[in-house]
Amino acid sequence: MRGKSSGGLAPSWVVLVCISSFSIGMVFTNRMWNSSEVKDMMRTAVAQKNREQQLQLGAGNCNSKPKPLNMEEGSRTLTQKVPNRKEAVSFRNLEEDDSSTQDLDLIAERSQDEANDNPSNNATSPAYKNLSPWKNERKKAFVVVGINTAFSSRKRRDSVRQTWMPRGKKLKQLEQEKGIVVRFVIGHSATPGGILDRAIDAEDLQHSDILRLDHVEGYLELSAKTKIYFSTAVAMWDADFYVKVDDDVHVNLGALATTLARHSHKRRVYLGCMKSGPVLAQKGVRYHEPEHWKFGDGGNRYFRHATGQLYVISQELATYISMNQHLLHKYANEDVSLGAWFIGLDVEHVDDRTMCCGTPPDCEWKAHAGHACVASFDWTCSGICRSAERMNEVHHRCGEGEGAVWSMTF
Repeated sequence: MRGKSSGGLAPSWVVLVCISSFSIGMVFTNRMWNSSEVKDMMRTAVAQKNREQQLQLGAGNCNSKPKPLNMEEGSRTLTQKVPNRKEAVSFRNLEEDDSSTQDLDLIAERSQDEANDNPSNNATSPAYKNLSPWKNERKKAFVVVGINTAFSSRKRRDSVRQTWMPRGKKLKQLEQEKGIVVRFVIGHSATPGGILDRAIDAEDLQHSDILRLDHVEGYLELSAKTKIYFSTAVAMWDADFYVKVDDDVHVNLGALATTLARHSHKRRVYLGCMKSGPVLAQKGVRYHEPEHWKFGDGGNRYFRHATGQLYVISQELATYISMNQHLLHKYANEDVSLGAWFIGLDVEHVDDRTMCCGTPPDCEWKAHAGHACVASFDWTCSGICRSAERMNEVHHRCGEGEGAVWSMTF
């Protein structure tokens, strides 16, 4: 039997010393590892930032040298997050006093981004020529009147030019003195540069009164054309109001401007002859609604919206369309589409029946009574029936007089 050693530690103390040494070692190792990890992260951030500076320098002054970041600056990059501009501006409050300028800055940025992201866009198209320098060249106006037209409507356009729309120097004078811009609005054909487009180019060279859009013309594409028109117009003109009117409708520009002047203090206003027609589910009928099921059961009616012959929106609404055009749904009928875009917004709807008078004798009686109509057309034809032949008659009997728009002040 072996006896106890006289100078050694007791077994219990040996176990305690081992456990303590192991614990101290683990703590020290963990601290060293954390410190090393942080230093590595800082070095990585500093190196990344220096590389970014060098890349930016390559596009600028190649003779200057970037100032390297120190470790203190690198550590701040680990705790600071720079918001992305697109993410930040998308949540702006439209109630700010300078919202108009900020909104239009965003339109320019988005237009450029979309052009870069979509190489199929033709950068030389008229619309892109109009939009490219718009931030520096937007002209101030009171109202922009866009007359919706088609390639086959040359006679209609001529009938408008010969009646209620000023021509040549008077058209330019109307813009400069009264802030009223009037343009025919048309896109391009399915074969850009073809005979149809060349004919429009020649007509515009003669009259200088056509606004070309980056849009393929087609009757079933009116909702898309409406979005592009408002987006293009708000990019080119800093106006209080934007009007869309058909080329078979008679308009008294003086009455239009006088009416709009009464609403100039309103930021989000939508004017026209408000209606709520039936949702037509039957195929083959005019104004058939393929998405009729979205409006409820059969026999339902649309929400209240302005009739498509003529309607007006304020600048903030035009800006809203331009900013969100990639999200706005297009229904079969463009007037329904426009009304749908505003349904969920804080928008004032103004039902103005002077914007949908009938042709003589209706508009004639009102004119004689001193209440000239803003717009006149035949409901049965959704415009003036045979407008190319009858526009002059309607203008003679219902027009406000050539001097009305020139003598008014607003």
